[in-house]
Amino acid sequence: MAHSEKQRSPFSDIIELNVGGQVYVTRLGTLVSVPNSLLWTAFTQKSPTELPKDSKGRFFFDRDGYLFRYILDYLRERDIVLPDFFKERARLQKEADYFQLPELSQRLRPAVRKENSVSDEVGAHGDQAEAALACALGSTSIATPTSAESSRFESTVSSPTLRSPSQKCGYITIGYRGSYTIGRDIQTDAKFRRVARITVCGKTSLAKEVFGETLNESRDPDRSPERYTSRYYLKYNFLEQAFDRLAEVGFRMVACSSTGTCAYTSNDPNEDKIWTSYTEYVFARD
Repeated sequence: MAHSEKQRSPFSDIIELNVGGQVYVTRLGTLVSVPNSLLWTAFTQKSPTELPKDSKGRFFFDRDGYLFRYILDYLRERDIVLPDFFKERARLQKEADYFQLPELSQRLRPAVRKENSVSDEVGAHGDQAEAALACALGSTSIATPTSAESSRFESTVSSPTLRSPSQKCGYITIGYRGSYTIGRDIQTDAKFRRVARITVCGKTSLAKEVFGETLNESRDPDRSPERYTSRYYLKYNFLEQAFDRLAEVGFRMVACSSTGTCAYTSNDPNEDKIWTSYTEYVFARD
């Protein structure tokens, strides 16, 4: 009987959707998997001519195209897995309400209340965190160029290490000046990302906690634990090694900025080009 109902459906088995400008391709069975939901009603109680379409014939829904991926995941699996540090729970709950998915909305609701509750303790620590960020961003001795671009990142650590009560929140800025050479067309070898030194800026106690013996303190040996410094650097030149260590102790990248310049090794334009750059990464543990 289910087979005959499927044959009588005016919709094809593969459905193309345009949700807020984002295109999704899925099966009809996925869209109607939750009875009495908005999508179930649209694709079982209506005909294709009754639903709005875009210029290419895809069914159009004027909703958040980015968040719809999670709605679609829920329809497929009856479960939802959100990224670490996901900040769109409240908006996703609204999308769940719109698509008439009460179970998904209920799952998101407790997390929304927890996110929106602000205690006095959090407020007190917020002022300290803002001061730490300002110092971390402004304490570096190398000025950030005006042409640098800044962007925010979500953490890519799939299983972040839980922070123990003894670990403090705060910010650490990692900076490095690097260079690489692009050879002439007839050359096949090139030197990529030569890192001269990795600098560490932030509170002294945090820097020592994270990097320990790999931190070279010779440039600022008498700095007290609660003071900020921009003079530390690491004894190795592998950025990934520093990033791994920060992730292990609960830090996540929140911003970065970079700039680069190009110069010739001589006046001959056929000679190798040398690119130099300065980059800063801001990590936070909150």
